[in-house]
Amino acid sequence: MRTSTRPSRRGVLGTAVAGALGAATAGIAAAPAHARTAAGGDAPRTGERLVAILLYDGFTALDAVGPYEVLCRVPGVRVVTVGVRQTGPVRTDTGELSVVAERTLAEVPAADVLLIPGGGARGQSAAGADAAVQRWIRRVDRGSVWTTSVCTGSLILGAAGLLRGVPATTHWAARPLLEETGAVWTQRRFVEHGKIITAAGVSAGIDMGLHLASRLAGDDVARAMQLGVEYDPAPPFDSGSVEKADERTKQLALKLLNDASS
Repeated sequence: MRTSTRPSRRGVLGTAVAGALGAATAGIAAAPAHARTAAGGDAPRTGERLVAILLYDGFTALDAVGPYEVLCRVPGVRVVTVGVRQTGPVRTDTGELSVVAERTLAEVPAADVLLIPGGGARGQSAAGADAAVQRWIRRVDRGSVWTTSVCTGSLILGAAGLLRGVPATTHWAARPLLEETGAVWTQRRFVEHGKIITAAGVSAGIDMGLHLASRLAGDDVARAMQLGVEYDPAPPFDSGSVEKADERTKQLALKLLNDASS
């Protein structure tokens, strides 16, 4: 029997990626040793920045996973998912998908980057009213370099009292709720004000993730990560912004979102 000596597609990609990463990261300086240590096993190594992503029952998957996909491969960064009271699977807003929380609030008392995803109305409201979640957010924010949110995650930051008088954004449908927290509504893909960075609806978290990557490791790494995840949007419809959509499309979008939320 003849054995092929031709490399597999996976092997070729693996070799190419390894070589490219070695060349690309050779000149990158080590990140500042600002990361705090999360309790438990796989803690950040010396010099790593810790990114803590809160997972609460009813969060929106892409709000967390979009930034995660960008940041988890940035040199000098360790991303940890944080459950409210226990580790393990946490249900998203549709009730049909779960993401695993590695740590609990108690096990992550501090982080360099705090990231709060949005969620369905029930999940987001519950997290905003949960005293333990609010205490944790305020505690981590006191020592964070950046405190961030995606979509209606800004309402949870607002509930913690962190957005009073702060320019911020959220999902277009949640603007009135954001303004009720004392935030100054700002219609942009993401808004940076001091250490607070808020992203608009769902997919905007990828934009914010790339911006954070540039803050954490420089523009070259962020630019390379954009290519790495092939983030080059070319949507089939020009209705991705509320300014571009007609009223019928807006109402249907809200119905679809609400119907899918558990």
